[in-house]
Amino acid sequence: MNSSSKTLVAAWCLAASTAALAAFPEKPVKVVIGFPAGGPLDQHARLLSDKLQAVLGQPVLIDYKPGAGGSVGADAVAKSPADGYTLMLANTGVAVINGALYSKLPYNTLRDFTPIARTAMQPLALLVTPKLPVNTLQEFVRYAKARPGQINYGSAGNGGISHLVPEMFKTATGLYMVHIPYRGSAPAFTDLMGGQVQFMAESIPQAANYHKQGKVRALAVTSAARNPALPDIPTVIESGIKGFEVVGFYGFLAPAGTPKEVVAKLADAFRQVLSNPEVRERMTSQGADPAFLGSEDFARFLAAETPRWEKAVKASGARMD
Repeated sequence: MNSSSKTLVAAWCLAASTAALAAFPEKPVKVVIGFPAGGPLDQHARLLSDKLQAVLGQPVLIDYKPGAGGSVGADAVAKSPADGYTLMLANTGVAVINGALYSKLPYNTLRDFTPIARTAMQPLALLVTPKLPVNTLQEFVRYAKARPGQINYGSAGNGGISHLVPEMFKTATGLYMVHIPYRGSAPAFTDLMGGQVQFMAESIPQAANYHKQGKVRALAVTSAARNPALPDIPTVIESGIKGFEVVGFYGFLAPAGTPKEVVAKLADAFRQVLSNPEVRERMTSQGADPAFLGSEDFARFLAAETPRWEKAVKASGARMD
């Protein structure tokens, strides 16, 4: 083959590749969730999927690959073709906590994935049992400081966000509280209501529902602004703890090396979906704040969040192997 023929072949390949990218997507897009059906990530995916497939013009299929705190699903996506047809819906744990929690994690978020879009932020509420004689966060801090080691806090399990946020709170306030891990948030809430544990950090709206029923007492929310589900509850910062803003997040990732044109199309599709008033209202009712970031901004966000959560994991002493 002479040089002119090679040039023509190269030009044809480039044109074919460009045409393929322009036509994306030409088949269903699969979203992998590393947890069983019915959980918060599944709820979030289903909220977005109908509108997303309307924008993309292709079905959006949800595939559950539970195991190892979401690591099984993440590993599967990392090893999938980098063509935009397999995405991962990740939460804080999968994206930035697991790397510090597991010594032999099969993936590295910053190396093995291309960020597509952050879709939501999920603040937590700091809660106490109604049996405690405190009504504000300041009162709780004073109460707990006078009783070092006598305050137990519950969580949904070792190494999760409901474990690490109280650890961050302990660091910020100098409190000495004892961690009691449970198998999920439901039994932890039961013991908080009964007074077997005295403190918890849990996501909204479940925390808001129990607060409104008088079963637990919300003292503060961990976001920078008050939450619509708990409009009368101040933020931790308002309560006098400067700089304490800790929220979970949801976002979509693709395998590393996904073409920029495909990433841009997917990111714009999520932008359109999140601009829909119905989606935003339903997301807020689920306790998450619509918080779109495109690919490059989401990448910067992940790079900043990773060392922050690594520090929290190290301080907690949690390990999962």
